[in-house]
Amino acid sequence: MRVLQDRPGEGNLFHMAVSMIDRRGGRIILGIDPGTATMGWGVIRQEGNRLHYIQHGAITTPAAWEMPCRLGRLFDGVTELVKGYRPETVAVEELFFNTNVTTGITVGQARGVVLLAAYKAGVEVAEYTPLQVKQAITSYGRAEKRQVQEMVKTLLNLREIPRPDDAADGLAIAICHAFSAGMGRQRGKVGVGK
Repeated sequence: MRVLQDRPGEGNLFHMAVSMIDRRGGRIILGIDPGTATMGWGVIRQEGNRLHYIQHGAITTPAAWEMPCRLGRLFDGVTELVKGYRPETVAVEELFFNTNVTTGITVGQARGVVLLAAYKAGVEVAEYTPLQVKQAITSYGRAEKRQVQEMVKTLLNLREIPRPDDAADGLAIAICHAFSAGMGRQRGKVGVGK
């Protein structure tokens, strides 16, 4: 197993342990909650109707860094995740614009990095709205964040809610894709790289 550690002057890969895992006949899904300050991620393995937790974490970038540097760090982190976990699909949350347009633009840039990293690796991408994720996890599209986190914990048989919150969101997006694909229909938009 290869563990990435912080180096002075570089962004943080929170709990990022990347390894060439044994698929055991299942398919690997990498879920990503995009953000420029904190990009949450979660990896699960789906075997039929069963979901197995593999790992979760977050890629963080310092606020003092200029945007090109932050985006470069995020791209490198997602590329490392895709190489290490070899997911069949990268599931990413779609952009949701609320009243803060500036936040929406920076999240859109982070999403672009995720889409590019998956495309360059030739990995399928599935996109889900926050409403679709909440609906898939809790059966209620207006569920509170805490309800989603509790269900992620329950569905993956974890002892506690994954931290940081962005990583729990990454796992929720991966679970949403597993449920959507497992039901024989794709509710989100899907595309394949290369």
